[in-house]
Amino acid sequence: MVGERRPARPTMKDVADRVGISIKSVSRALNREPGISADTAEQVLRVARQLGFRRNDLARSLRRRDRTETIGVVVRHASTRFFDNLIRGIDEVAAEHGALVLTAATRMADREESTLLAMSSRRVDGLVIVPSSADQSFLHAEQAAGLPLVFADRPPTGISADTVIADNAGGGYAATRHLLAHGHRRIGVVGAQSSVFTVKERVSGYRAALAGTRDAPPELVRLDCVGATAAQRAAGELLRLPEPPTALFCLNNVCTIGAARALREFSLGNQVALVGFDDFDTADLLDPPVTVVAQDVDTMGRCAAQLLFARIKGDDGPPRVTVLPTHLIHRGSGEIAARLPAT
Repeated sequence: MVGERRPARPTMKDVADRVGISIKSVSRALNREPGISADTAEQVLRVARQLGFRRNDLARSLRRRDRTETIGVVVRHASTRFFDNLIRGIDEVAAEHGALVLTAATRMADREESTLLAMSSRRVDGLVIVPSSADQSFLHAEQAAGLPLVFADRPPTGISADTVIADNAGGGYAATRHLLAHGHRRIGVVGAQSSVFTVKERVSGYRAALAGTRDAPPELVRLDCVGATAAQRAAGELLRLPEPPTALFCLNNVCTIGAARALREFSLGNQVALVGFDDFDTADLLDPPVTVVAQDVDTMGRCAAQLLFARIKGDDGPPRVTVLPTHLIHRGSGEIAARLPAT
């Protein structure tokens, strides 16, 4: 019923009374400490299970000024393939260390600070962060107090800490060189927020690949496309140009989906090449299947977690930046050759 009090949880005193020993002896049994016989310890554990006793690890850690065996993971969105894979990699390492992973999504940049400080106030042993705001300097006090921090996918601003990122510039370079090798000279770009580190790096790789062949015409680069609908609109604008691109390079999987819709709308799916950055679940089911630059996000999560647990265990070396390689997956859309202009 509404307002009805929940029954009190069993305590160590309840276990001690049932077994007929002291609370201290129960504590020794539960913590596998010496000073109690094996038979008594087994009886304590059996009674604890019967009563539904659960040790309050947080209270225990506060009393002992010890670790809580929990880590926090704060990302921008928790429901995408990228973040699913990142969290899975982190969780695999956390399980090896007997730690619980608490996950939160900020969604909006202005919620990043409050979310991270709330995680810290809950005494997590460390944080893995995918930064979403322009400045993380508010974490200086937490870091100075001994809270280990590791950043993933993009580096922090205003603070120095371990960071694990993909080779975004190298991936952008490889995608563009691949399209150039198939005869494309007008390569359009569709991407998300121009201020984001990953977008900047992928565009820099694109421009580096074009250097020596021709400059990237400004009208071929469409950034700040938030969502698949905006990306579809931007790709459509490119395809309507008097001299449209013969290939599209999209800077994340959402933009790739939007561009694929635009190509279908214009019936150009088998005529205009398409390469996306980041794989996605249906990339191999489209017609033609989408060529992508893939990054190993599971490995990114594992690497970030390994760095974090090293810090938790006392590693006090200088901050490290780990750059993971990307690779091109050829599926068909990126291998469409440029069509020669009609004579």
